[in-house]
Amino acid sequence: MINVRKEFLEVQLTLTFLILGATIFAFVTNKVRADLVAIVSLLAFVITDILTPTEALAGFSNSVVLMIAGLFVVGAGILRTGLAGMAGRLLLKWSGDSELKLFVLLLIIVGTVGAFMSNTGTVALMMPIVVSIAISMKESPSKFLLPLSYVASLSGLMTLIASPTNLIVSQLLVDRGYNKLGFFEVTPIGIVGMIVGIIYLVLVRNILLPNKKNRTQTKADYKLSPKKIIKQYDLNNRLFKVFVPEGSPIIDATLAELKLPAKYMLCMMKIHRRSQEGINFLPMTYQEMAGPTSMIHANDELYVQGEEENIRRFAADYSLEMQELVEGEADELVSKHLGIAEVLLTPNSSFINETVSTLGFREKYNLNIIGINRRGGYKLQDMVKHKLKFGDAILVQGSWDEILLLARETQDVVVVGQPKEHASVAAATGKAGIAGVIMLLMIVLMAFEIFPAVISVMIGAVLMILTGCLRNMEDAYSNMNFESIVLVAAMLPMATALEKTGGMVILSDGIINALGDYGSYGVLVGVYILTVIFGQFISNTATAVLFAPIAMNAAIAMEASPTTFMIAVAVAASMAFVTPIASPTNALVMTAGGYKFMDFVKIGIPLQIIMFIVMMLAIPFFFPF
Repeated sequence: MINVRKEFLEVQLTLTFLILGATIFAFVTNKVRADLVAIVSLLAFVITDILTPTEALAGFSNSVVLMIAGLFVVGAGILRTGLAGMAGRLLLKWSGDSELKLFVLLLIIVGTVGAFMSNTGTVALMMPIVVSIAISMKESPSKFLLPLSYVASLSGLMTLIASPTNLIVSQLLVDRGYNKLGFFEVTPIGIVGMIVGIIYLVLVRNILLPNKKNRTQTKADYKLSPKKIIKQYDLNNRLFKVFVPEGSPIIDATLAELKLPAKYMLCMMKIHRRSQEGINFLPMTYQEMAGPTSMIHANDELYVQGEEENIRRFAADYSLEMQELVEGEADELVSKHLGIAEVLLTPNSSFINETVSTLGFREKYNLNIIGINRRGGYKLQDMVKHKLKFGDAILVQGSWDEILLLARETQDVVVVGQPKEHASVAAATGKAGIAGVIMLLMIVLMAFEIFPAVISVMIGAVLMILTGCLRNMEDAYSNMNFESIVLVAAMLPMATALEKTGGMVILSDGIINALGDYGSYGVLVGVYILTVIFGQFISNTATAVLFAPIAMNAAIAMEASPTTFMIAVAVAASMAFVTPIASPTNALVMTAGGYKFMDFVKIGIPLQIIMFIVMMLAIPFFFPF
């Protein structure tokens, strides 16, 4: 009976290593999405009876997974409100005309922002800023983007929440009965890594970094934002504001009754009136989209598009007061509720050969057509008379919700650009201060351990939504990187499988047998090197999940501090420098900077060696055995 049980465990152990090997191979080849690979591996453990369904699904209820999801929401709030962008642009102005000062300042900004955001979010945030500044200084963006990615990876060592790897090793310490990592416990290591990394990159920036301006393939200049649309259609010079005084005959009339397009060749864009909104209890101006059923009230401010002569005739007929537009006020055509977008007619659109007046567009989609772009010529006057043709772009205005519905549902047009993105940014405009307060509150709650870390993060995420830093729950969900979340949740039970079958003991014993003669330090070196090697081909999250339990067992066997070994795993998993697939940030900058695979190799390997030497001195110094 004992032999049967032993043979069964040996079979399960063999199957575990086969599944583990196949998983790593799939990660390395990168032919299938990482989250799908993780889920298939999870199912394989259940089908082979290595894990029970409960054990296999335990990762999805793990606090680390919920914390990572919450951090995506907090990071999105910081991004949407423009808080990080404001801070970055402000600091970048200090560099003046000095390329060296710009380079160093940029990396410091990235390291600071990355301490409180995911490295992927940090790079995505800073990349357009870096490209525009580099071009304005007549420098190649490729000189800046790879260092941007490397420092973003190093910033993951600045705080507990800066990288999922920190959260994973901290949770494993708690699960094994040890003290969790404090919010700033890894910061000394992060500061050392940041200083060494920046010095290295400064020294090699003109030697190893590519500096060919034609390698950069950014499309930032072609992004069609609402502000660019306003400029292209020259709405600033065709928008007028009129005030409705008490006693005006226009009061209580609807726009349908006024027949402005037919009588005055005007388009009512929006109406400003006093109101209360949301949790803001002070009176504020509310923007209402102008439509056929909109009723005019006393003291309304009407924003009307058309020729000035027609506007003045309209104002005179109804005793209205012309008012001066404040500079940039046309930009207010985009707000939390209202937006504009350009849409293209599809080849089989039912709109072709129809006029704006016969379309019934306002009735079908609850949006106004305020302009037509035909081969670069903008038709804003007498639009009702022009028949639409294939290739025409029409400018529509209305609520963001209606624009998003148009983008999803109709077969007649294609909405250009990213209306969902623009709607979210418009909703969060002016709330950078609120996002900053929420971020600081979350950091204080975590630093002083007032609540468990996951609760502090969830509080921050919920506040981002309630205060309007994110538009709604849909916006929050859309900013979660579910590939990363599912990857972590599905990979966590792999450690359980290795532990149940004795695989952890075998791997840790292998490291100890090979390097045990050199003591705890030798084993630490082995754990670090193996983690770094695997981390160049699979995600840092998956690497940490795999090697943290192995390092824990090795530490216990050597009677060393598990915290020291956990820090080594977190650090090594963050050193993703040698391949473009080692980190999502590397993949992001590879395309934008026009880099080749060998660019990462020739820059990353020396940095990897330097970091290995530095960290093998720093980790035992700050976290003794």
